[in-house]
Amino acid sequence: MKEPLTCDVVVVGAGMVGAACALYAAREGLDVTVVDRGHVAGGTTGAGEGNLLVSDKEPGPELELALHSARLWTALASELGREVEYEAKGGVVVAATPEALAGLEAFAAGQRAAGVEARAVPAERLHDLEPRLAPGLAGAVHYPQDAQVMPALAAAHLLQTSGARLHTGRTVTGVLRGPGGAVRGVRTDRGDLHAPAVVNAAGPWGGEVAALAGVRLPVLPRRGHVLVTEPLPPRIRHKVYAADYVADVASDSAALQTSPVVEGTAAGPVLIGASRERVGFDRSLSLPALRALADGATRLFPFLARVRAVRAYTGFRPYLPDHLPAVGPDPRVPGLYHACGHEGAGIGLSTGTGHLIAALLSGGRPALDPVPFRPDRFAEEVR
Repeated sequence: MKEPLTCDVVVVGAGMVGAACALYAAREGLDVTVVDRGHVAGGTTGAGEGNLLVSDKEPGPELELALHSARLWTALASELGREVEYEAKGGVVVAATPEALAGLEAFAAGQRAAGVEARAVPAERLHDLEPRLAPGLAGAVHYPQDAQVMPALAAAHLLQTSGARLHTGRTVTGVLRGPGGAVRGVRTDRGDLHAPAVVNAAGPWGGEVAALAGVRLPVLPRRGHVLVTEPLPPRIRHKVYAADYVADVASDSAALQTSPVVEGTAAGPVLIGASRERVGFDRSLSLPALRALADGATRLFPFLARVRAVRAYTGFRPYLPDHLPAVGPDPRVPGLYHACGHEGAGIGLSTGTGHLIAALLSGGRPALDPVPFRPDRFAEEVR
C-alpha cells in the first residue's frame, strides 16, 4: 500500500536556491515542503555577499540564466525590495594596466552582444563613479545590471512568501524510491516526507543528497572568506572588483586564489572578498587569505587602510567541474530534480533556477533551454 503524500514536492535545502525553488513551485500551484538539517540560510547562503551579477559571466548558458534571473529579481524587488535590502547599485570592474583594460573591454564586447549593458569608463572618468578609488588605474567597465541583496533576509522572505511548509533541524537520511525506482519522497531523522518529486538544493552538500538517491553528482566545496568592516557612512557606490576576478571564478585550481571585491551594504559595513580554495569542508580561517583580501581592498580603496575589520567568515561554494550548475530532472531517478552547483553565483542565479525548476515540475515551458544544465552530463557511477 502506498503511503499518503505529504505534498507535491520536497525541496532539500533552505538556502537561497531552495527558497526560490519553493517560491516559484508554489506559484505554479504545487504544494511544497522544504527541509533542512540546519536553519534557514544556515549554509552557503548565510556566508555569502548577496551578489546578483551579470558582469562576471561570459556569453553562454550561465549568462543567459543570469540575465533571466536578473529580470526575476527586478520583479521581486517591487514586492520585497526593502525587506531583502535589494540595491540596484551596479558594478564597476577596474583594470590596473592598459593590457588588463584591453582584455576587459574585449570581454565586455562579447557580453554586450549577448544582451548585457556594459559601458566603458576611461581612467579620467573613474572618480565620477567612485570618488575614493585609488589613482592610476587604467580604466573600467560599468555594469548597471549588477545588484545586491542581503542573502539571509532574501532566503527567509522568499520562503515566507512561498507559503511552503518548513522543517528545519531535520536531516535527510535517504531518498525514498518506489518499486519502479521513481522517487517517493525523503526519509529524515524525524520521519518520512512522501512526495512524487524531490528537489536537491543542498548546495555544497548536493553530491551527498544525490548519493542518497544512488547517483553521482560531482559537487565539491570551494572555501571562500569575507572580511567585514565596522559600519561606515556610504562611501562605496557600486560593487567594485578587479578584472582578474573573472579569471579566478573560471579557474579549476585547488590552490588559494584571491582578487579584490569590495562593496558597501545598506547596513553600513563594507564587505571585502573574494577568495577561493579547495580544502574540503575545512571551515577554519586562513590568515594568508585574509591578509590578501585586506591588501587587495586597500589597493582599490586606500581609505580602507584606516578602517577596522570587525569580523571575518567563511563559506563553501558548490563547485562543479564545468562551472555550470546542475538544474533539472535527473533521468537516472524519475522524480529527482537537482538545483545545485552554482559555485559563488547561487544568490544571483537562484531566481532563474527556481523558475526553471518550477516549469519542469509543473510541465510548463521553461524560459531557458535546460539541456546545458543536465545533471547527468557527468560520467555516471550509479550505485
